Order: sequence, then structure tokens, then C-alpha cells
Amino acid sequence: MLMTNPIFRDATQNDIATILDICRSGAASPDRYPPLDLTDPAYLSTFNLIDADPNHRLIVAEQNGEIIGTLQISFIPGLPDQGRFRGMLENIHVRTDQRGNGIGKKMVSWAVEECRKKNCWLVQLTSNKARTEAHRFYGALGFEATHEGFKLVF
Repeated sequence: MLMTNPIFRDATQNDIATILDICRSGAASPDRYPPLDLTDPAYLSTFNLIDADPNHRLIVAEQNGEIIGTLQISFIPGLPDQGRFRGMLENIHVRTDQRGNGIGKKMVSWAVEECRKKNCWLVQLTSNKARTEAHRFYGALGFEATHEGFKLVF
């Protein structure tokens, strides 16, 4: 099959199941997720919250009519930063069978450009400490590990 450049678009409700499947297959700790129940109204409710907020974008990458990757961009305004935005990239995942062919680089590069368009002064992301290959990948794209991240899980 001929490889084409991916198309990046905002996700729709019809993409929820595919997004969840891609994210779960790329997670460092997939066992932390509860069993997937697409009838759970929380998925649609959360999708609608993201979709309604102009400072959040849930993106899918499509190639040859199939979703092959996903990520979320959040634009965070910062008072100490003179009101300028930070771009936060989250849940960056490429479908398992598409890894290693440059899709991830195209996705992140596209997302960084979207942050530039929003006049962000920086783009940040987090990556699970267990995902050492991902750390090398982000470093090769120019990201630097400048901070230690902390989470409090409930």
C-alpha cells in the first residue's frame, strides 16, 4: 500500500473507540485502565468537554482512510508568562503497526506548528519514565528533559 502523508484533523465522536484502542496499546502501564466499556457515558461526556473548549484539541492522524495516531493539545495561558500560552501535548500515541515509519515525528511536528499558530512561547509534554524509546524520540525532535514531573493519582 502506498504511504501518503497523514491528514490531521480534530476527532469526532465516531473516533472515540479507535482513540481509546490506540492509547491503551501504547500505554506504559495498560493495566492501570479499567476494562473498556464504550457504553460508559463518561467517554462521550469527556469528549464533549474537550470538543467544546477552544483551548483543547483532540487530534487524530489519518492515512489511507485509517486512524493511525492520536494526540491531545492543550493551550494553557500563564499569568507569569505575560498571558502567553504554553502548548501541552498529551496522549501522543501511534498505532502499534505504524510505529517506526515517521508518523510520530510528523504528528509532533504538526502539533508544534499548531502551538506556534496559537502564539505559544513553549511546548511541553510528559512521558512515562518507563518509555525510554519515547524519551530518545522526543530528544531527537529537540525536546529537553528540563524538569522532574510529579503526579498524585486518586
